[in-house]
Amino acid sequence: MSPSTLVKNCILLPMEKDVHHPGDYYYSGELGIRDGMITVVGPVGAGADQQWDEVIDARGMVVMPGLINCHTHGAMTLLRGYADDLPLMQWLEQKIWPLESRLENEDVYWGSMLCMLEMIQSGTTTFADMYFAMDKVAEAVEQSGLRALLARGLIGVQPNGQAALAEGVALVRDWHGAAEGRITCMLGPHAPYTCPPEYLKQVCAKAEKLGVGLHIHVAETEGEVQRAVSQWGKTPVAHLADLGVFDLPVLAAHCVHVTAEDIQILRQHGVAVAHNPESNMKLASGVAPVPKMLEAGVVVGLGTDGAASNNNLDMLQEMRTAALLHKVSSGNPTVLASYQALAMATNQGARALGLQHRVGTLAPGMAADVIFVNMDQPHLWPLHDVPAHLVYAAQAGDVDTVIVNGRILMQGRQVKTLDVERIRWEVRRRAARLTATSLDKEHLV
Repeated sequence: MSPSTLVKNCILLPMEKDVHHPGDYYYSGELGIRDGMITVVGPVGAGADQQWDEVIDARGMVVMPGLINCHTHGAMTLLRGYADDLPLMQWLEQKIWPLESRLENEDVYWGSMLCMLEMIQSGTTTFADMYFAMDKVAEAVEQSGLRALLARGLIGVQPNGQAALAEGVALVRDWHGAAEGRITCMLGPHAPYTCPPEYLKQVCAKAEKLGVGLHIHVAETEGEVQRAVSQWGKTPVAHLADLGVFDLPVLAAHCVHVTAEDIQILRQHGVAVAHNPESNMKLASGVAPVPKMLEAGVVVGLGTDGAASNNNLDMLQEMRTAALLHKVSSGNPTVLASYQALAMATNQGARALGLQHRVGTLAPGMAADVIFVNMDQPHLWPLHDVPAHLVYAAQAGDVDTVIVNGRILMQGRQVKTLDVERIRWEVRRRAARLTATSLDKEHLV
């Protein structure tokens, strides 16, 4: 049984307020944790009448829900910086897919471990991952202590399409609800342009039988939409709706090139969108109409995408980019205000992953997925507005403590669940093998 913990003298940012009417969204208070769950959230003295095994003085810290990364490909940390400054399809077909064909299962494990190390150090406690060799990803999640929604990526046009689907089903059966409930699963059809209609119907039938949803890329580029209209006479969103894909819970990554009609389809079917602004910018995919989606009532969370197209997994930075991108693209400085950006990275991200009853807010009965952000930094002085500072000024290095399910994964910037030097060594030698380079650059890093 984990020790009971009282966190006192902190600035509480529970993220339980409505996005559009946040009101008094932060205050000086205390947070109590027992058996991995939050039991006390309240003003100073709220936990004084109870006995605690441990008391943490979090003076100068903002205590808030852990950040939620709604879309990534974790093991692609091994490809960070390998294929930069290219358009999406050239990036995929000429660089990424050929190199991925050489990845071994252990490469995926260690690339995922690097991903999780980076996420812990930047305050992410939950992430949605789509890749292959997902049993190895699940093992890494179990070791790291993080929470994850995992999906085996499925490409129906490839010869291993059926084998991949079988692996996706096995992942759900073996890992859904595992690691003290920290791992949940979906099936992961890659995209409409890589998964023919009959294949998508097979995937949907399997998902329905298993009682899980789908994680899929949708309308990421203009070329993808043009191809869909030419092939099916409709947009990717309309195509998926007509196939019945949206009759299941769906996490749709990107949704950059969607029409007003598409947005209504997403809303009507309860499709959640994972917005990946930095990846979309870097690959010049476009600017997703996120303000219009939010106005229509579509649930939108934030994601980083993989480190090969971002090139980091820093959700604090992703919040800032999202807020600034939509202000400048709309010409309206009030669009995507700081609290709304925070919501996309916390409670709305939880809704997007179907985890809103477990994480995303600080409230009694929720899992204790909590981060402490050290606000006693020159770039955060003076503290006029906590949400504004977190979105517009905070950095990954300001995250001091990370707790998931009541377990401390990092404290005082010291990661407790992962061997940092072993990860560094494994990643460097595996990347060198994949790219056929020597390790004679060791003196540079």
